[in-house]
Amino acid sequence: MTGREVQGGKTVAGENASVPMSYFRKVVAASMAGTVAEWYEFFLYGMAAALVFGQLFFHSTGNPLDGVIAALLTYAVGFIARPIGGLLFGHFGDKYGRKKLLQVSLLMIGASTFLIGAIPSFDQIGYLAPIALVVLRFIQGIAVGGEWGGAVLLVAEQSPADKRGFWSSFPQLGAPFGNALATIVMLGLSQIMSEEAFLSWGWRIAFFTSAIIVLVGWFIRRSVEDSPIFQNLEEDSHAEGLVDAIKRVFKARPREVLTAMGSRVVENILYYIIVTFSLTYLKLELGLATRTILTLMLAAHLTQSVAILTFGRLSDKWGRRPVYMAGAVLAGGYGFVAFPLMNTGQSALILTALIVGLVIHATMYALQPSMLAEMFPTNMRYVGVSLGNQVATVLAGSLAPVIATWLLREYESWLPIAVYLTIASVISVISVIFMRETKGKSLNAVDAEAGLVNGSIIRPGDDFLAESTTAHIK
Repeated sequence: MTGREVQGGKTVAGENASVPMSYFRKVVAASMAGTVAEWYEFFLYGMAAALVFGQLFFHSTGNPLDGVIAALLTYAVGFIARPIGGLLFGHFGDKYGRKKLLQVSLLMIGASTFLIGAIPSFDQIGYLAPIALVVLRFIQGIAVGGEWGGAVLLVAEQSPADKRGFWSSFPQLGAPFGNALATIVMLGLSQIMSEEAFLSWGWRIAFFTSAIIVLVGWFIRRSVEDSPIFQNLEEDSHAEGLVDAIKRVFKARPREVLTAMGSRVVENILYYIIVTFSLTYLKLELGLATRTILTLMLAAHLTQSVAILTFGRLSDKWGRRPVYMAGAVLAGGYGFVAFPLMNTGQSALILTALIVGLVIHATMYALQPSMLAEMFPTNMRYVGVSLGNQVATVLAGSLAPVIATWLLREYESWLPIAVYLTIASVISVISVIFMRETKGKSLNAVDAEAGLVNGSIIRPGDDFLAESTTAHIK
């Protein structure tokens, strides 16, 4: 049964079933709770890498940027692991369900983050310190890579087709909320203790706190189930191994995979230059205090939260491609405006630069759950979404802070970094040009195009009628 329009505001008509609004809100909350916890820990590492790890876990060379670069390379390890996690969790998530794999990913990142807080310094255990950091960061990356696809599909697969952009943008709040939460914790610790105490042991408290956040997210997720469109899926329709599953996605949806990857390039680079590299730039290049930097970053992330929901809703009205295209184009010129604003040293102008960048990022980031979910049929959606989303992070976001820091060290100027963003923008603009518009498309229709109806494989001689979903929340 496809969704149908309902009255009274008490139910939500999704793709294959109507559910109470109270339950649907619980699904949204469960998705957000996990993403907030996962991104809190992922971004906490990024802040610590920019502010702390270079001094504690690596051999000193006399140039503080060398330690930062080394720490940011361990930060990049998490990105390298994310596609591995996305594909592993995506494969088993397409087989056994999104919910089960989401529980595992949450516990994995919680344990690895807690243990990072317990690693002794380089002065205490030598090179074992950076080795332990790399191993635990790799586990973090696998967990986050598996988390994102399942979390957004939990909502996207149960959202009405004509409001999927808005509702599935809620899990994306996990990034600004998680980052804001990490910033609040780090800011609070830096304010209640001296700089020396914070660098020595205070930062570890933020990592230990992750255990509480993970348990809250895990508890909330226990109360929701997989979407009806997934539960109707035949088990034998995705019984192949991981390698075969990846080949099947590339064979069935090559355009979608490649355009999804390309569209992420500037979005990913832009974000990590703002939230990670700018910490280094503002602290080492401009000499701002850690507390000032974290306060400005907190305000910028809270603003971005509003922008994410706004652009998610606008994509339901105007389409995915035009909204995404606007963000990709604006991102190309961002560096030429942002760095001069930052170089003034005035807090208000620095905050303006951060907010503008994160709002531009939101025009692209808000759309990814709905846009990617509408590209792939149910029996390969988790793997397809993970491929399109996570693989690009290896070449884009993972190295963005490292490349930006290296360019700053080599040229002693922000200009090459701005050019770097422009090049990334061109790649994403071209990708969006070749992307198909999917606004308002029923996931049942996507399945029918792939030979699936209500989760069943269409076989020779079958007679079927693919229905489009016109569902509304009143």
